[in-house]
Amino acid sequence: MHSFLKAVGFSNVKTRKDVEHLTQFAKEAATERYVSQVDPKTARAELYYDCGNNVGVALRGEYDENGNFHTEYYFPYIRGTKVTSRENVFISRRVDTDAYTGMCEDYRIGVSLIFYLQNLTEFISRGYPENNADCPVILSALASEGKILLPTMSMVNAPVDAAVDPSGRMQLMEAARKGDKEAMETLTIDDIDLYARINKRLKSEDIFSIVETSFVPYGSESDNYTILGIIDEVTDFENKVTGEKLVLLEINCNNIQFPVCINRNDLIGEPKKGRRFRGNIWMQGMVEFH
Repeated sequence: MHSFLKAVGFSNVKTRKDVEHLTQFAKEAATERYVSQVDPKTARAELYYDCGNNVGVALRGEYDENGNFHTEYYFPYIRGTKVTSRENVFISRRVDTDAYTGMCEDYRIGVSLIFYLQNLTEFISRGYPENNADCPVILSALASEGKILLPTMSMVNAPVDAAVDPSGRMQLMEAARKGDKEAMETLTIDDIDLYARINKRLKSEDIFSIVETSFVPYGSESDNYTILGIIDEVTDFENKVTGEKLVLLEINCNNIQFPVCINRNDLIGEPKKGRRFRGNIWMQGMVEFH
């Protein structure tokens, strides 16, 4: 069973037989189908079954010459609606399955952002090279667990949506990447100063009263992260098949906005705008190919 199935409301799928029933149902009731012809006898395809609010189960496989679809693997998904990043994207194939991941260097995060590529069929059909896709990215995430934290004092004393403009630091990081020594020195001094101020505050404060948002790789999978982000919007809804209660959170994390879906049973606390979400997520994304 996929570990993030419960995030889209299928926590009752626990055995191989349950998975077979789910994939068969998703195949027959698919709300969207994307097909790319490989040769005269075979066509690669993606089938999506939406069970509410751009959340559901996707199947990948092939149509044979008789028009029969053969499922190779499935995955739960959530689709974003807004462009998250416009940095250059590098797309590469995973070793374990016939799936692809995207990676973009977004200076707002501070690490290479890796996500599971959702629109694989479009990528293959357009014939893009794996290491060159200069296109916008729409990110989204599923959460296996999470907690709601109160805002910090600095957040309470300022408007919730008043994000710090990161353009200055981004320009410095871009310059440092190109070998600008002055930019490197400026960034180093800033980091040393920040480290000193944090250590001083840690003597009398909790780490979560200092750090407002964070984005940290989690576990052995390259597209899994532990995030701490500000909640901009909350939507409660149900999986229309199972009736399980789900929560859709619009998250602002390191000045990057993306939706996170989580099963209400896996969320501790009451989510509200202005509060913070901390949890483990599986990052997904769609690339808007030109």
